[in-house]
Amino acid sequence: MSTPAPVLRLDGLGWSVRGVPIVQDVTFDVAEGEFVAFIGPNGAGKTSLFNLISGIYPASHGTLRLDGADITALPVPARARRGLGRTFQTSSLWPGLTVADHVRLAAQAAAGPAASYRIWRRADRYRQQVEETLERTGLADQADDLAGSLSHGGKRKLELAVLLVGDPRLILLDEPMAGVSAEEVPALVELIRSVHQQGRTVLMVEHHMDVLLGLADRLAVMHHGTLLALDTPEAVMADETVQGAYLGEAL
Repeated sequence: MSTPAPVLRLDGLGWSVRGVPIVQDVTFDVAEGEFVAFIGPNGAGKTSLFNLISGIYPASHGTLRLDGADITALPVPARARRGLGRTFQTSSLWPGLTVADHVRLAAQAAAGPAASYRIWRRADRYRQQVEETLERTGLADQADDLAGSLSHGGKRKLELAVLLVGDPRLILLDEPMAGVSAEEVPALVELIRSVHQQGRTVLMVEHHMDVLLGLADRLAVMHHGTLLALDTPEAVMADETVQGAYLGEAL
């Protein structure tokens, strides 16, 4: 009986700028429905690796496979159409559009070529899809609020709603707790947990270790652009080399 291909496979993936390696020979597999969290000091290469996976940066070497297909040379939109979704450290919402408008536009974009703003705003075609997504992300009561009026936690939820309405199977979350108040963190953590429990594969960069230990199946430790370790949270946190790297001490 053959073993199914991993959802994501990196083989020697790397990125250099003017000959200077930023991400070096990263190799790992991610199984269907797995949650892998990335940790490491600032500048360790975590976001750069996410940029390589999502297609923002072109790989200098190595290969990247999604569901067994080589996507190393594919642009960002083509990767999105294959089911790869991504959020960023900094919110990229339109302050003057409502919460519902954001999700409706994302739903239409995922369905095909986007129509003009006037057309999609009047259309009822995506109403149920939008309402269900807002309900799932805890934003139903703020559907008519402008995105610019939301708290940081609300903006993070909206970014997830925009992502989820397109039904991605692989989600990359880059520091989703950044800027979120302590009071809003638990609700956001539970939302991310529910997304994972619905069967989606999740990769996440996050500095809140208490958050990661309650979510991740495996921890990946980046250090100077390399993958230092990839194992269960318990094994990684007990590794003395990892402790030294994460605390910024000499290896």
